[in-house]
Amino acid sequence: MFTLNPRVSGITPALLKEVAEVCPSTLGHMTDFGFIKSLSSILPGKRFAGNAVTVRIPHMDSCAVHKVFDTVQPGDVVCVDMSGDIDRACWGELVSYMARASNIAGAVIDGCVTDLRALREIGVPLYARDVSPLTTRILGIEGAINVPISICGVTVNPGDLILADDDGVMVIPPEQVSGWAERALKAQHAEIAIKQRIDNGESLAAISGATRFFDQESR
Repeated sequence: MFTLNPRVSGITPALLKEVAEVCPSTLGHMTDFGFIKSLSSILPGKRFAGNAVTVRIPHMDSCAVHKVFDTVQPGDVVCVDMSGDIDRACWGELVSYMARASNIAGAVIDGCVTDLRALREIGVPLYARDVSPLTTRILGIEGAINVPISICGVTVNPGDLILADDDGVMVIPPEQVSGWAERALKAQHAEIAIKQRIDNGESLAAISGATRFFDQESR
């Protein structure tokens, strides 16, 4: 069975502007939820943020990965759930070439990629589990586009925000973006003042409050 649902436009340009300077690692000080922890950046040095367009495939059949590019809009992030297959690659040179032609922001793949040299040349930012020469095929078994999926145990809904840089990937529902962005930016701006205090000779433990726990133990 094949499912093609309409694209969900959850992340507006205004919301993208709010997270333009937000780092996932800053949010990592504030919450444990939404982080995709088992994937690595295939092209280090890339940052992206965009509207999630989701794909779910049975491990061997990548028909839906090819079809999703008829649905995406520029700036989207394609998110692929491979139904637990961590050995096969559903994304290679031609898929990345199509992704670049579609002007997507990047892709997050709970599985492998292949054609690493070509992927680097094409330059579409990718997060994946690993690189593998064992690939999926066009078999016509089943697939689904724009449905809720799971990536490394994290639920990704169509229209969620995907925020990624070298430190990792985070998924944020649209209604939570503004709140998290505001908190993160305040924390990041506060770090400027903390660095100045360190430059002036203060201890990081004293600034952060870590020292007080050691003081308590010494009483």
